[in-house]
Amino acid sequence: MVHLDHVSCSLGGVQALNDISLHVERGEFVFLTGPSGAGKTTLLRVLYGDLRPKSGAAVVAGVDLMRLRASGLPELRRKVAVVFQDFKVLGERTVFENIALALEVRGVPKGSIDRRVRAVIRALDLEERSYAPCAALSGGEQQRVAIARSMVVNPELILADEPTGNLDSDLSRHLIELFKQFNTYGTTIIMATHNREVLAWAPEARQVHLVRGQITLPTAEILVDTCAPTRRGA
Repeated sequence: MVHLDHVSCSLGGVQALNDISLHVERGEFVFLTGPSGAGKTTLLRVLYGDLRPKSGAAVVAGVDLMRLRASGLPELRRKVAVVFQDFKVLGERTVFENIALALEVRGVPKGSIDRRVRAVIRALDLEERSYAPCAALSGGEQQRVAIARSMVVNPELILADEPTGNLDSDLSRHLIELFKQFNTYGTTIIMATHNREVLAWAPEARQVHLVRGQITLPTAEILVDTCAPTRRGA
């Protein structure tokens, strides 16, 4: 599913990833951990085709990222869904409309859209907010909308950047269980997190540790940064 060989990438003139080699098989669940600024978000952006590596070889879901042109991005993004840190929901549209949009742009029939959106809204406990504009939601609710939008398209690969960052502990655990359920059905999951509690909820997942743009073994220094508490009041 993901094959990176000696990938390096610069961001703002700074070497953000340095000689990264990473292979993730179809159906794996992988956590990206490490201190702030380690390169976790940059790596996810590379996998999503948002940043082009300056060297190395990179193939995601059968798409060669080194040769990827703008016209090829839709092919990649039909297979890969992303949960962004900043949600990227449309504030003037309702919860239902935000989630449905991911299916509408793929040409899914209206009847199927309605059924799939309602199922994922129910799974993420958003039924009472289905027709509220997203601008009126809390940060935690907006995060759940973003997660629902990624799940509703049944992607081959989900990339999640700190998806529990705005959720309380109960919702965070419920979310991880949903990710694990999707993984059980074959969806590959790569999730960046600082939270050691989250890691404990999926002990079967492989952990990939980043420090200063390189993959390394975990140390006490790295693990200190993974202890950030899950936020409350979502």
